[in-house]
Amino acid sequence: MSEDNKTAQFDQFFSINYPFNVNATIIETDTPPSYQSFMNTMPMPFKMASEIITLDQAALRPLQTLGSVAGQLVDYLHHQAKKIDLLVSYILSEQDNEMQRYQGTDFGGGGVIFTSNNLFNVGQFITLKIFLLDDNCAIYCCGEIISATTTSEEVSCYKVIYHHIREEDREILVRCSLHQQSKQLQILAQQRNNQSAKDK
Repeated sequence: MSEDNKTAQFDQFFSINYPFNVNATIIETDTPPSYQSFMNTMPMPFKMASEIITLDQAALRPLQTLGSVAGQLVDYLHHQAKKIDLLVSYILSEQDNEMQRYQGTDFGGGGVIFTSNNLFNVGQFITLKIFLLDDNCAIYCCGEIISATTTSEEVSCYKVIYHHIREEDREILVRCSLHQQSKQLQILAQQRNNQSAKDK
C-alpha cells in the first residue's frame, strides 16, 4: 500500500484529539502476524471488554422502544451495567504496562497518534493496547507506523493505522470518538454561555 493510501485509510474515519494511554510493542518481524495469530495472542480481558459492551447495547436497545413503560427497568439495567463497567475498567487498567506506556493524542476508527521519546521507525508493525477508561473501553490491535514527526528534541509523534482489528472493536472506537466529541462540544457551548453572561 502506498503512503497516500495509508494516509487515506487513517483519514477514512473521524478521529478526535483526546489524551489517553496506549501501550505499544514492536513486532520483531518484517511482516505482521496473520489475523488468526493476532487473535490467538489477544489477552482475554480485551476480548471480554468489547463483548460486554456489545451485549449491554444489544440488551438495552429493544427496551428503549417501549418508552416510559420500561423506564424503571432500563434505569435498573443501566445501574447493573455500570457496576460491571467499573469491574471491567479495573481489570483493564491492570493490563496497562508502565514500561510500554505512551501518551496517545488522537484516536478514531482508522488509527491512533501517540508521542514517545523512544525511537520507532516508519513501517514498523506494533501491537497496541488502547485505554479509553473514561468510556470503560480498551482495545487490543495490531498497527503499522505510517509517519513520524519530531515535535521537540526528545519527543516524536507517531501516526499508526490499524492492520488487524476486530470490526466490533473498530465500531467501539468510532462510538467513543463521537461520544468524546459530543462532550467537548458541550463544554465549548457552556463556556460560550458563561462568557456571554459575563459580557452582559
